Order: sequence, then structure tokens, then C-alpha cells
Amino acid sequence: MRDASLPLPLGLTRVCGHRGAKMRAPENTLAGFRAAKRLGAGWVELDAKLTRDGIPIVIHDETLERTTDGAGRVDSATLTEIHWLDAGRWFAPEYAGEKVPTLAEALRVIAAEGLGVNVEIKPCPGRERETALATIRVIRETWPGDRPPPILSSFKRASLETAEAMAPELPRGLLLEEHVDDWREAAERLACQAIHPKWSTLTSEWVGQIKKAGYACLTWTVNDPAQAKRLAGWGVDSIITDAPDLIVPVV
Repeated sequence: MRDASLPLPLGLTRVCGHRGAKMRAPENTLAGFRAAKRLGAGWVELDAKLTRDGIPIVIHDETLERTTDGAGRVDSATLTEIHWLDAGRWFAPEYAGEKVPTLAEALRVIAAEGLGVNVEIKPCPGRERETALATIRVIRETWPGDRPPPILSSFKRASLETAEAMAPELPRGLLLEEHVDDWREAAERLACQAIHPKWSTLTSEWVGQIKKAGYACLTWTVNDPAQAKRLAGWGVDSIITDAPDLIVPVV
């Protein structure tokens, strides 16, 4: 069990809002990040992807249909084309007019809200290095130096390799959807500071191994308070959740 009197690594807080507060506001929007703050999260997670003209925006899917009123591939649309889309009405009428933010816009709002941020580099296929480089550039231009540095996480090891080579000052997190035998070797090779396993793959033994090896442990996506409390008891540092208001009271 983690000693609750000790500060969390990397400036983390116990609760990190997934794509803002995905159950409470449209995901990956400025409204969603502000909602996460209101609901008690100290950090938020977001997804960085490139438009056709190479601008990092905050959106999860490779296509536009699920979270906007547009259609087609994200990497086939320019920033100007995406700017005209509505990214809020699908969630609830009161969010009509919400836009897909650029990464720069999102980081400015997140910093102004006093939040930390986990930036998932989520490239469209073939843009792993390009997306990492553009993300790093925006962070360096936008993020205030007096805040804990953003964590760059990714499932794509090529993106983390680029981040390690080009921005060693930014902590890196290895995202894992399942337990893999080479997690420690991969984290060492990529000089990661954090491991981000899917919650359902975790055991108390694996959390212990992660912590003993010196890594922060963030797990996703936990919306059940009892499960969050159990994971925190195992030593998980930060719980990534769609509903911070459910998880904050128990961890």
C-alpha cells in the first residue's frame, strides 16, 4: 500500500479526468477540461492528433463522425475545416457550438485552470514521429514553466522514441492495454517515468513491481468507486476516470 503522506511522483494528483470528464461533458473539449476541474480532478488526459496540414488538435478517433457533426478522416481535413465543426451538440444541447480545440488552445485553458495534463500522442497510422514532434513543439511554446511538465504517453513506441530523443525533459508514460512480458525492458529503453496499464490488467503484484522499479503508475479508465479505492490501496498513483466526481471522494 502506498504511503498517503508522501507526495505523488511527477506532480500527479490522485484523480485524472479522462478526455476531460468524458461522462459529464463532451470529451476532449475546453468545456470538458473545465468540467473536470469543477468535479475535483487535479489532472486531465487528452489525445493529440494531427490535421492534414500538420496542426495538433485534441481528438481521440481517426474519424470525425463520433464526436463532431463532420465526417471523414481527421488527417484528411485541414484545421480550418475542423474549426467549423460542432463538437458539443452530440453530447447535449447546452454544449452546442463547442469546438475541437487545438492542442495549444487546450493547454492554455488547462494551465489557467491550475490542472496538470497527460498528453497522449495518438497518431493516425504513419504519423507517429510527426505527431510526436508537433506535440513537443506546441508544449514548449505553450506550457508554463512553473507548472509540472506534461506527461507524454502513447501506445506507439515510435512516438515515445521520438519524444525521448527530442524532448528528454518531458516525462514519458508507456500505455499498455494488456500485461506484456517486456514492459520493463520497453520502459527502460524509452526512458519512461510512468507506466499506464489498463485497470483490468492490473494485480497488486504488478503494481508492486511497477513501483519497485521506480515508475509512477497511472491506470485507465476507472469509473467504479469501489474499484478505484482498491487500486489506490494497491499503490496506483493516479486514477484516470470519465467521472471525477465519483472517484475523488474515495481516493
